[in-house]
Amino acid sequence: MLDTIHSQIGVGVTLAVVGFAFLKGDEPERVGGGACALGLLASLLLQDDSRLTGPQWGLMAVDVVMLVVYAAVAWKSRRSWPVWAGALQALIVMTHVASLVDIRPPLAAFYVVLNAASYGILLALAVGVIGAWNERRVLG
Repeated sequence: MLDTIHSQIGVGVTLAVVGFAFLKGDEPERVGGGACALGLLASLLLQDDSRLTGPQWGLMAVDVVMLVVYAAVAWKSRRSWPVWAGALQALIVMTHVASLVDIRPPLAAFYVVLNAASYGILLALAVGVIGAWNERRVLG
């Protein structure tokens, strides 16, 4: 997966946001960042680049677990970013379901949805970290 410059930039952005979450975030941001880092690692290990058609069961399982994690963080915290992250993760899971039920979306559309939603999740996490950091600074 790290064979192109685009994927290397994506991993770099992900690691930067996760590091920011661990350094400046509260518990919900750290849980979300940790899940994001573990999901990235699991995706790198389970992705099968040789299969261009059909569902990738390993990636689908990772994305479903990530959806459950974001839903749990949204349920337990009073922050708004996990709701956005969960909604975008649900979109990712639905793209897997679309390929599973053989709707046959173009492969490029599948990857665009996955990448755009993943960057949206990172943006939601970064906004959450900034909000928690500012809240802590205001409280002293």
